[in-house]
Amino acid sequence: MAASTVNQLEKMVHPVVQPLSDLLGTWRGEGHGFFPTISSFNYSEELQFSHSPNKPVIAYSQKTWNLKSGQPMHSESGYWRPKPDGTIEVVISQSTGLVEVQKGTYDMKEGVVKLKSELVGNASKVKEITRVFKVENGELSYVVEMATGLTSLQPHLRASLKKL
Repeated sequence: MAASTVNQLEKMVHPVVQPLSDLLGTWRGEGHGFFPTISSFNYSEELQFSHSPNKPVIAYSQKTWNLKSGQPMHSESGYWRPKPDGTIEVVISQSTGLVEVQKGTYDMKEGVVKLKSELVGNASKVKEITRVFKVENGELSYVVEMATGLTSLQPHLRASLKKL
């Protein structure tokens, strides 16, 4: 991309979103799911982070497919609201009906976004969710941890994605 095009895009990104601009775009890759109460599984995934100029928010969407059959597995969408002080608020609605309100921090010099649920709504079993995203060497990876009424907080999902 020409330097002038990059500069134009940077000017279009809201100043509050600018520190997270490396996330913007479409990411694809594969992940692995596991938890004591389920059978392990592998999946392919697409994450999209988009931004409307002059709005201090990032729109987020995620879809997964069974790695072997290609059948849809899960989807979720929501909004990331970064703050100038390095904190962030995230709301996510899952295809299962579960809703998450998360708060956390971002440090893009380290390439890390850490989120912890403040509220998990419409969930009979899930009590807590954390998400840690890391951008490093052109790759986006994450770990999702979950706690239920029967299990303590522990890893549930891991994935690694590349930007398209």
